[in-house]
Amino acid sequence: MDEAALRASWTEAWRALGASPDDGLLAELLARYGEAQRAYHTLQHLGECLAHLARERDGAERPAEVALALWFHDAIYDVQRHDNEARSADWARQAALRADLRAEVAERLHALVMATCHDAQPVDADARLLVDIDLAILGAAPARFAEYERQIRIEYAHVPPAVFEPRRRQILGGFLARDPLYLTAPMRTRLEAAARANLGRAVAG
Repeated sequence: MDEAALRASWTEAWRALGASPDDGLLAELLARYGEAQRAYHTLQHLGECLAHLARERDGAERPAEVALALWFHDAIYDVQRHDNEARSADWARQAALRADLRAEVAERLHALVMATCHDAQPVDADARLLVDIDLAILGAAPARFAEYERQIRIEYAHVPPAVFEPRRRQILGGFLARDPLYLTAPMRTRLEAAARANLGRAVAG
């Protein structure tokens, strides 16, 4: 998804919620996703997520809220910290309130972003879809999955291989152990088998 398509997605989401898009906020988010420390959590990842949402839009109860949550889910990304999702979720809530959206919309956005912590299985339908979209990279074509793995290693270049490699296998093995991995039926049909093949190869080393 190129920058024009990203901008169109941003504008459409805000207008669907009855708010005016904030060009200054958009510029700040685009700059964030272009930060030097990022290799995977970039506009490439955001664009892929929004493309998946476009394909799965009929499965969303509030697609505009899911779209905005995707915009904010990696807005703050610092591999040295463990509160990126919480800080990104707070930013999403504040942005919604500044745009005069209802408090319940702001709280739903906050909850959606927090779902990308992947520490619990979400119950809410939109959160389940958003989590599946965030994990869609696991079911990508083998070449894209390999690129993703290289990009993650770049982001954690400061971690010695003896520490990084077993920890990475543990994380990927955790996803492989989920049954099912994808929580929404359409994405499970599209991506589950490919994700299990990718993860199996990665965990085996």
